[in-house]
Amino acid sequence: MTSYKTVKSENSAEFVEKHSRFIGYCKPVTTEAEAIDFINMIKKKHWDARHNCYAYSLRANQTKRYSDDGEPSCTAGMPILDIINKSSVTDVVVVVTRYFGGILLGTGGLVRAYSQGCKIALEAGGIVEMRLCSECVLRCPYTLYGKLNTLIIEKGGVIDSTDYADDVRLGFHIPTEDIPSLDKALADATSGSLKTEIIGEKYFETDIF
Repeated sequence: MTSYKTVKSENSAEFVEKHSRFIGYCKPVTTEAEAIDFINMIKKKHWDARHNCYAYSLRANQTKRYSDDGEPSCTAGMPILDIINKSSVTDVVVVVTRYFGGILLGTGGLVRAYSQGCKIALEAGGIVEMRLCSECVLRCPYTLYGKLNTLIIEKGGVIDSTDYADDVRLGFHIPTEDIPSLDKALADATSGSLKTEIIGEKYFETDIF
């Protein structure tokens, strides 16, 4: 997988529907243990709420779980998971807390309310694209530093560090699929004397939606 979407940060949002208060929470997670810990934290925080419904989706083993937490079957947890799936996000957990306002919403009303709770939670968290990038090092003489720094950025790289010694050591990351294009540009710019050294791979945030 060269890219995936998740949420940028833990966040929340809320709304009221026919006197019932719905609070949507989201958090980026990578394991079931992290997802369950977050769910339990929200349940503890809102121990007096009528329902704390949730869903989570993980890249690991393509794990997907949900719970209606006492609401009629498939009116809460499943709609939350459906919004997660439709938003194409993963490595995320969403909890929608409901304080009952005394008016029944009906099956359709519950589905819409929990879907909305998930949607606003994801929007509050901020959906980001994570792309698999190569972590690289490039050493160059001071005379080429400005030119190569600009070239790396033009090719889609992001400078992470710059160390000045006998020469300049640039640390940067760039989408892995863009490495051949960068190497060609570097070869053209330095008559083939310089090439990036790849020291690892890691997912980095690239776009915010």
